[in-house]
Amino acid sequence: MRPQVVAHRGASEDNAEHTLRAYVAALDAGADGLECDVRLTADGHLVCVHDRDLRRTASRPGVISTMELADLDQLDFASWKHPWADLDDEAPERDEELDTVLTLRKLLETAADYDRRIEVAIETKHPTRYGGLVERRVVEMLRDFGWAGLGSPARVMSFSYTALQRVERLAPGLPVVMLVERAHHWPMLRRVIGEDWIVGPGIVELQEHPKLGRRIVDSGHDLHVWTVNTQDELDLCLELGVKAVISDRPAYMRELLDR
Repeated sequence: MRPQVVAHRGASEDNAEHTLRAYVAALDAGADGLECDVRLTADGHLVCVHDRDLRRTASRPGVISTMELADLDQLDFASWKHPWADLDDEAPERDEELDTVLTLRKLLETAADYDRRIEVAIETKHPTRYGGLVERRVVEMLRDFGWAGLGSPARVMSFSYTALQRVERLAPGLPVVMLVERAHHWPMLRRVIGEDWIVGPGIVELQEHPKLGRRIVDSGHDLHVWTVNTQDELDLCLELGVKAVISDRPAYMRELLDR
């Protein structure tokens, strides 16, 4: 069975990550799902941002958790990706609304309004000053969409076992993905995670520890792998029967799978 192609922070190889532009490009490329990281603003809004601060993606100082949404909304989250774009006379005129901070609600609305089923993989970032409030707010928002139980097109991912336990308590039946950063964490995680939890190792760990993927599969857990961007990486995922590949290059992954 062919794996889902999930766009990592949108079609982020060619577009600024976590912008609406990147996600629209991923949908246009035929992505089956969208992956995002979420953080809480000081006034309680969930925004799609990976880093805790703004230096990399908005080219200025500032910490997401100490700022309000209205302040973030004034910032340009895209120019860092293509800093010379304004000098290109042949570049199409830019719709700045596609390049501002993206709220989780707007991303979910975009997925819900699409003309086919789009799955959404939401990663909660830890540690954070708001602790478990992040998971609570995510589940509340999924409830607003009717997506907080069995059959939901959404799933919650985290490197924090405690965070996923919270999600399971708040929304039994909502799929969760235990992200695995290091191969040596797996023997411990295997003993504690739920039987139906999905496991999400990084592709580098699977390549450097050839037995890891097979051990996870043999334990009965589905695999969702990040970040898969090349033919060789995809081939390894296909050998393991991976259920979802999370990629910066969703169009290229679709092309390889269509072959």
